[in-house]
Amino acid sequence: MFTGIVECTGRVAAPCGPRGGALAVAPDAAWRDLAPGESIAVNGACLTVAAHDGGTVAFDVVPETARASNLAALAAGARVNLERALRAGDRMGGHYVLGHVDCVGRVRTLAVRGAETELRVEFPPRWGRFVLPKCSIAVNGVSLTVGEAGPAHFTVHLVPYTLRETNLAALSAGDAVNIEFDYIGKWALARGAPPGEGLNSTLRQAGFTAEDEWNT
Repeated sequence: MFTGIVECTGRVAAPCGPRGGALAVAPDAAWRDLAPGESIAVNGACLTVAAHDGGTVAFDVVPETARASNLAALAAGARVNLERALRAGDRMGGHYVLGHVDCVGRVRTLAVRGAETELRVEFPPRWGRFVLPKCSIAVNGVSLTVGEAGPAHFTVHLVPYTLRETNLAALSAGDAVNIEFDYIGKWALARGAPPGEGLNSTLRQAGFTAEDEWNT
């Protein structure tokens, strides 16, 4: 479990192949207490630490993760977002992120709009029902809030801190990004609640308050 608040970035030291395999990343932070078996979100994909030598962290990427994410497309030197797993008692600064990438989206535009930067991402239409204005979404593991939502696209607005501390500022049109939709919304829709009041009703039955309801 993660929060979508990136702890640091890192560089790919040894890329995995198109079907997965060993992946090595050199974090920008010194994680001296890191141990094999821990979980780290790499561009939002939950991976298990296989080894750590103090300078690089090694992971094993299975074929399904390689297929469902942008990890297989990363070249040596590529910058990735990194977040260690949430611990009990930690501040919840973003939203619940499982590290299970739903799909790969494509950047349409990254443009400055006044004091903020707008990122527009396109994704396969079959995922469109999981995107609503003001809902949470993880892009390359970064917790963001949806601005505009369409059947096959969404926009998010990036503040200077996010641009500085993550790899989102380096995106350009056509780049692949990992997308994880809000798991609470996915769970509610899986229970048969349509977007709108039906979804809010399902959330209330599950114990969420009116403040947690989706603004639909």
